[in-house]
Amino acid sequence: MRLVSLFEGATLLILVFIAVPLRHIGDYRMGTMIMGPVHGAAFLLYFWMLVRTISAGSVEKRDALRLVVTAFVPFGAFLNERLLRKAQWALVASAEP
Repeated sequence: MRLVSLFEGATLLILVFIAVPLRHIGDYRMGTMIMGPVHGAAFLLYFWMLVRTISAGSVEKRDALRLVVTAFVPFGAFLNERLLRKAQWALVASAEP
């Protein structure tokens, strides 16, 4: 989930800060034609993984809401990564004898 979150966030940043300005400033449409579907696929993968994580009970409802909301914000994925890292450490600690 952490890797998918970072991938989704990186594709959003590339789309918003590189591809879209190139399209509007330089009339270079190829960037959005490529990055739009790539980010769309990454976004769908992120939400699929999020649904699986929530249904497994690995994340509290409050944190799940945060994971959903920050997916729509540039740089939000990097905040999510911290939350997911803490959740992963908690799972590892609870699994140790």
